[in-house]
Amino acid sequence: MDMSVGQVAKRAGVTVATLHFYEEKGLIFSARNPANQRRYERQILRRIAVIKAAQNVGLTLQEISVALEHLPKHKAPNKGEWEQLAKEWNHKLEEKIQSLKSLQSQLGSCIQCGCLSLEKCALYNPEDSRGIQQSGAKLSHPEA
Repeated sequence: MDMSVGQVAKRAGVTVATLHFYEEKGLIFSARNPANQRRYERQILRRIAVIKAAQNVGLTLQEISVALEHLPKHKAPNKGEWEQLAKEWNHKLEEKIQSLKSLQSQLGSCIQCGCLSLEKCALYNPEDSRGIQQSGAKLSHPEA
């Protein structure tokens, strides 16, 4: 059964603009009827559910797009494909969790520093070599 863009939007709980955006980004695909209207196969609802689930756990559209590249374009992932996606995404989530834990542990030292410098702060500007040598809003020697 072919579905219109409005029907898919309503069933998937997204806006028509979201569907157009997903299609523009290559996340979903449609066919065109003789009147040049978008038509989707019913299976698109599961693919949209996968996209929404991935977004809900914090994956970027780029990460989702890369993962979906390996799947058939006009159908939802089967159980094995979903398990593989979940395994890959679980790894990415673990990396993000570790990064957030590291940030969380550094916040205490940031509060104690009191530099209030977005230019020198090791949290805001982690590649700042001078921030490793000294902290603070000002350098002791302006030409240094």
